[in-house]
Amino acid sequence: MHIDSLYRYPVKGLSPEDLPQAILAPGCCIPWDRAFALAQGDASFDAANPAWVPKTNFMCLLRNARIALLKTSFNDRKNLLTIVAPDATSITANPLTAEGRAHLTQFLTLYLGPEAWFGTNQTPPSFHHIPDHSFCDHVSQVVSLIGLGSLGALTAVAGHRDKRRFRANIYVDNIPPWEEFNWLGKSIRIGTATLLVQDRIDRCGATSVNPDTAIRDANPVRELQQNFGHVDLGVFAEVTNAGTIKPGDIIQII
Repeated sequence: MHIDSLYRYPVKGLSPEDLPQAILAPGCCIPWDRAFALAQGDASFDAANPAWVPKTNFMCLLRNARIALLKTSFNDRKNLLTIVAPDATSITANPLTAEGRAHLTQFLTLYLGPEAWFGTNQTPPSFHHIPDHSFCDHVSQVVSLIGLGSLGALTAVAGHRDKRRFRANIYVDNIPPWEEFNWLGKSIRIGTATLLVQDRIDRCGATSVNPDTAIRDANPVRELQQNFGHVDLGVFAEVTNAGTIKPGDIIQII
C-alpha cells in the first residue's frame, strides 16, 4: 500500500490542491487544510470561541452545489488566496487580514446570490480564518484517507465515481476494497509520520455534486447503502507523531 495522491482543501467546500508533500504535526490536519470558510448569516460558529459546528453553518457543497465551479489556489508563502469563477472573474486577497477577508466575503456572497444565507436577523455571511483552527467535518483535526480499492468497488456497481467527489486528503493505492475499515483503532506509519485511525467517514449529499459541472448527477450515499449496507467511504486518522508524507510513500500497519 502506498499514497497515490495527496491533497489539501484551503477553503471549506471549494476545490483541492495537489500536494508534492505535507509536513504533519501531532493533533493537526494537513497544513492549511480547511483553513478558511464562509460562515452563513446567523451561523452558530463563534469566531471568538471557535469550536466545531456542522457544515451546514457554512458555504458547502451539500447546500451550494454551484461552488464546485469555483477554482481556488492558496500561496502559503505570500498568504494570498485566489478564487476564480466560471465567468473568469476572480479575486486575490490575503485571508489572514480583516481587509482581505472582507473582500473575499463580498466576492463569495455575490457569487452565491440567493443562496447566500442572511438568516432571520439579516446577518451577512462572513469569511473566516482562525489560527490553529480547521473547518473540517470532524470534531477534531484529522487527516482523511480513502482506499482506491473501495472507490473501485463503488465504481464497479454504480459507474465511474470521480474521487474528487469524496474530498480526501490521501488516496491509497494497492489496497483491497474496504481494507481501511480494518485499521480502526490501529496506528499506521506513512513516511516519517504516525497516525491513529479513529473513525469511518459516513458520506452525505455533497457527494452527489459533479466536480466538473456542479450538477447533482449521482447518489453515492444511496449507492453505498444499497450495494454494501453502509454509507461509509474512507477513514479519519489523527496524527500522533510528526513527520513528512508524500505520494509514493509506503503505508504500514504498526
